[in-house]
Amino acid sequence: MSEPGVVHTLPSSPDEASPPEGGDAAVLAGFGYRQQLHRSLGRYASFAAGFSFISVLTTVFQFFAFGFGFGGAAFIWTWPLVLVGQLAVAACFAELAARYPISGAVYQWSTRLSTPTFGWFAGWLMVIGQIVVVSAAALALQVVLPSVWSGFQLIGGDPTPTTSTGAENAVLLGLVLLALTTVVNVVDIRVMSRINSIGVTCELVGIVVMALLLLTHTRRGPGAVLHTGHSGGGYLGLFLIASFSAAYVLVGFDSAGEMSEETRAPSRTAPRTILGAVAAAGVGGGLVILGGLLAAPSLTDGHLATDGLSYVLTSRLGGSLGRVLLADVAVAVCVATLAIQTAGARMVFSMARDGQLPGSRRLAAVSSRTGTPSAPALVVGVLAAAVMALSFFSPSVYLALGTTCIVLVYLAYAMVTGPMLLTRLRRRPIGGHEGLDEAGRSLFSLGRWGLPINVLAVVYGVAMAVNLAWPRAAVYDPQGGHWYLQWFTVLFLLAAVLLGVLAHRTRRRAAVR
Repeated sequence: MSEPGVVHTLPSSPDEASPPEGGDAAVLAGFGYRQQLHRSLGRYASFAAGFSFISVLTTVFQFFAFGFGFGGAAFIWTWPLVLVGQLAVAACFAELAARYPISGAVYQWSTRLSTPTFGWFAGWLMVIGQIVVVSAAALALQVVLPSVWSGFQLIGGDPTPTTSTGAENAVLLGLVLLALTTVVNVVDIRVMSRINSIGVTCELVGIVVMALLLLTHTRRGPGAVLHTGHSGGGYLGLFLIASFSAAYVLVGFDSAGEMSEETRAPSRTAPRTILGAVAAAGVGGGLVILGGLLAAPSLTDGHLATDGLSYVLTSRLGGSLGRVLLADVAVAVCVATLAIQTAGARMVFSMARDGQLPGSRRLAAVSSRTGTPSAPALVVGVLAAAVMALSFFSPSVYLALGTTCIVLVYLAYAMVTGPMLLTRLRRRPIGGHEGLDEAGRSLFSLGRWGLPINVLAVVYGVAMAVNLAWPRAAVYDPQGGHWYLQWFTVLFLLAAVLLGVLAHRTRRRAAVR
């Protein structure tokens, strides 16, 4: 076994390691790692890695109906609140990305700010969260493809994802998508990067066009966003539930840091692209939601709570134009699944390179030809397919999966921002690569704002994780009679932690032998 900071020898064959590439390779060597992955990503490709994980169109279309169903039109106010919290987290990550430009960002950052064991569990939760996020993203095809063409509903019946036929069809479509993204991830990082960049460009254009069209086809004034759609008291609880939709959208920006070892000038590029991805997603997603609420034919006929934005596009913009825009959403779903799987594979690779996972030698192997760790991509793809298959047992698992993966990600984030806050309170330096970035300028720093922003990141992250995991029957078991669905997220989290304890102990015993 080897710990972070020790020079590694995996892989052993000399032809499996790409040659050093100037200063970037030298900085990486300072952390004890050889340059194995190919540095082929520029600034836009790095931005695309973070933005495609967030994938505004994928997640907004996936959870718009949920947010509106609980919070009414006023659920849009959860968006700026979540955005502020996640910007605080992203700002902390930007500081770390500048100083620790290493694959396996969350795992590496948490390990170096705390202890190897604490960092291992942060990485473990993040890996599981990413695997579940991959499955949830792939399932999102069901939200759009049947609306583009009824032939995509391969299983006859209601295409709504929360019905049995919709859930089963979602798994079939998702499995096809996972097979394709796995192949791309294995082939070559440059192929993945080109596809991802093209897809993100299509998504950005789609967001702008969609927002403009919706905002120019409004049926009501901005005052509509002040209506909750509910009478009586107790709206705070519904508002907190409605915040799930924003919380689900604005995550994954750390994937720009995950790709640091494949990015040129990462200490300068990654901090900018992390913050840029969150800001672009926040503005673009907010405008699309606002446009959808103002352009919807009705806020009271029930369609928004079941069919979501797909209903608005096809009913207000016409069938043909609406389907074109939905096709763009389908592209966004595909590149999001691809990017999330890539990020998960890099996390597995980073932990395996340190000897932290079963089968580490195989999982840490990198081909000199493709510059890609293919085994982690296969593992993430297969496990995501297995998780996705849970939807066969109950349609309600669809929402539970979405929430569960985000809880895991939020907890992993808190396992970075928490130790970072303790480091600040102890008046210790953040550490890592110090000095100047690749352009000869000071590394990105929050300066005097570091402490308050870090405090906000920790408080927000923990509070939202608790909010997401709270076992509400109305959310997780709306039909009633399935206690395990109501407690699905909590049970899944406990199982992940217990499995992590067993895996960690097994790894330590193997290291002693």
